[in-house]
Amino acid sequence: MVHRSRRLTTPAAGLDPDQLAKLGDLAASGGIERIHILAWRDLADIEAGGSEIHAATVARIWAQAGLEVTMRTSWAQGSPPEAVRDGYKVVRKAGRYLVFPRAVLSELAGRHGGRDALIEIWNGMPFLSPAWARGPRAVFLHHHHEKMWPLVLSPRWAQLGVTFEQRLAPPLYRRTPVITLSNSSRQELVNKMGLKPERVHVVPPGIEARFSPGGDPSPTPLVVAVGRLMPSKRFEALIGFMDRVRRRVPDAELVIVGEGYELDNLEALIRNLDAESWVRLPGRVDDDELVDLYRRAWLVASASISEGWGMTLTEAAACGTPAVATAIAGHRDAVADGLSGRLADTDDEFVSHLIELLTDEDERRRLSTGALAHGSSFTWEATARGALEVLVDDARKKGLPRSR
Repeated sequence: MVHRSRRLTTPAAGLDPDQLAKLGDLAASGGIERIHILAWRDLADIEAGGSEIHAATVARIWAQAGLEVTMRTSWAQGSPPEAVRDGYKVVRKAGRYLVFPRAVLSELAGRHGGRDALIEIWNGMPFLSPAWARGPRAVFLHHHHEKMWPLVLSPRWAQLGVTFEQRLAPPLYRRTPVITLSNSSRQELVNKMGLKPERVHVVPPGIEARFSPGGDPSPTPLVVAVGRLMPSKRFEALIGFMDRVRRRVPDAELVIVGEGYELDNLEALIRNLDAESWVRLPGRVDDDELVDLYRRAWLVASASISEGWGMTLTEAAACGTPAVATAIAGHRDAVADGLSGRLADTDDEFVSHLIELLTDEDERRRLSTGALAHGSSFTWEATARGALEVLVDDARKKGLPRSR
């Protein structure tokens, strides 16, 4: 992921008209016609990732259901300050930090127009909507960011970020419904941030229909990883794991799909390991190339230290490709351990799982069947409906007049 790892677009259109009509009826039952979404980054941003794909896809489906959706984000390089995408309005103004106060002031001044409900996306730093927004609200909070702050900030500022996220901000959200992606992430939000369990709702992300079985696997052992090239994804560790794997599986190869500011470091590591012949960094690929890679891969892998889900793992599962991943919140739901792949508690266990599955064809086939079954249960239609149900429930409870 410049820094986006893969796509500029949300999943293709084609929802059933009856499903869209039911979504529209659901919104109407809560008096919701206009939804505003506050997000840190837009899908067009060069660092856009899973969070932006999630928000943009939900917004598109809501717009197709007849809702008036406006998404306010920070500016995105090379993109106009205002645009219409997939039926909803996007407002891109202010930088990465100023977007928080300026978006709030714009909402208070009514510059984004009237709204019946508000979605705040809490991506590390919140917009603090409980302090200023009236009416129905909900928060998208994919995961806890404790392990990520030290990777992007100095120790002093990182500790401040952790303190704000864990202790200062959560009390404001005691009465706010929070939507997260997995049961394991929900447990983490409750345990580490003190959010009320009854206020945290699990709505998993969907999988695009294009991710499906087909084609032939690579003739040689191939492991694929996808994501932004940033420290929290631990691609450098994955390359090291594969270097160890090759002592047992000498023809194993690794492809890491994505772009980001860790590219130079990864390229240097590959040179130091003399791994140019078996590690490939193709950068950003289009949708068809990504599907083809998932289908050809023997395994998909993620050594990340923090995830709300693991969209690349379920996308690969829908193609019939099992996963090896770290046993972190998010991954524990994206991967059905022992059914669609293996989860590792330690680095040594991660390497052991890779070696086992690359050398045991029967076990790999069993997990491939399980991956297909696991991946078949996730749809974007269900994601959009689940999030809307939480918002409508809050609207019914509050029964407040709309913002004009």
